[in-house]
Amino acid sequence: MAIDFTLAPEHEEIRRRVRTFIQEVVIPASAELSSEGDRDGYLRGIFALRERARAEGLWLPHMPEEWGGMGLGHVELAMVQSEAAKTRLGPWVLNCSAPDEGNMHTLLHWANDEQKERYLRPLLDGVRMSCFAMTEPEVAGSDPTLIRTQAVQDGDEWVINGHKWFISNARRASFAILIARTELDVPEGARGANTAFLIDLPQEGWNDVREVETMHGSTGHSEIVITDLRVPDSQVLGGRGNGHRLGQYRLGPARLAHCMRWISQAETALDMMVDRALNRYSHGSLLAEKQGIQWLIADSAMELYQCKLMVLHAASKIDKGEDFRTEVSMAKHFVANSLNRIIDRAIQVHGALGYSTDTPLANMMQHARWARFADGADEIHQMRIAERTIAAYQATGSTNAATGGLPL
Repeated sequence: MAIDFTLAPEHEEIRRRVRTFIQEVVIPASAELSSEGDRDGYLRGIFALRERARAEGLWLPHMPEEWGGMGLGHVELAMVQSEAAKTRLGPWVLNCSAPDEGNMHTLLHWANDEQKERYLRPLLDGVRMSCFAMTEPEVAGSDPTLIRTQAVQDGDEWVINGHKWFISNARRASFAILIARTELDVPEGARGANTAFLIDLPQEGWNDVREVETMHGSTGHSEIVITDLRVPDSQVLGGRGNGHRLGQYRLGPARLAHCMRWISQAETALDMMVDRALNRYSHGSLLAEKQGIQWLIADSAMELYQCKLMVLHAASKIDKGEDFRTEVSMAKHFVANSLNRIIDRAIQVHGALGYSTDTPLANMMQHARWARFADGADEIHQMRIAERTIAAYQATGSTNAATGGLPL
């Protein structure tokens, strides 16, 4: 059995090209762009970056070559996402950012040919944006079997009523993948009750109430009230009653893609922490020479190492077609929490400067707190991990299968 953590030469070349493009093109351009004031100029600037990425052959790293992508597996995608996420706009410039990235995977797997041409193709071309409408305020977002939004069939149409919130990208989207309850006779809490629909936006009955104000401002998470929205039966995505399966198929790889981007942020925070420690003199020595600061650096380095190994292993299981649910749950929980801890330590080493907005750390911390419940709260992942660990022991007399199934 060979365990090799080196990239093939052609993939190492891709990583080098992505790193160079982000460092020499995207980051300098982002520093000159401002969304305030000249909105049209800002949009022209970021769309120009997208065209540059396409010309450089760095477009759609996660999609098959026959659909205009780079054809990378999840292991290779990890190195692209981690390089791209060195700046906020990076994944978007390469057209591999959430929620469009997850929706592309979903449409590629679940949509029929007509739906792919109508909805997937514009996403791949970068001329449309999308959203995924599942979470509701009245029920636990981590349990889609409790969804209350209902779709009732009326001839060749469905009439949908319900309430959604934290629908990322809704105000910029030209369509939504909406999850609604269609099988009203299925008991609450059971699977098989939900169906996915493709909703063209804007549309009568889809009422955008507000962008929910969060710790990092009102930046794209909408509350939606759906009232008598009528959708043709041809807009069902993936078959009636398959909404839960579709959602889980989408969220597994999407969770890991988040982890790939979070690793980049954690590494940035660690770099800043070390740089500060090497340049800040206090009480007779540099911070880097003080044991207490060294512990913060060491803990962060060890956690980041664990994050990278977990993501790479989970990605390899996806690429091999193996059951990856436990490994992705573990990675999602661990990386999200490590991200918070590493940024917090970096802020501590920077002192008041880290708490200010003079460095990116304060903004990074606001976004990092979201990571612990986005795409499944910590506690839900812990519950699933425990369930699968117990089940593995009951089935085999060992917990090895629940800890990666590794040969040690």
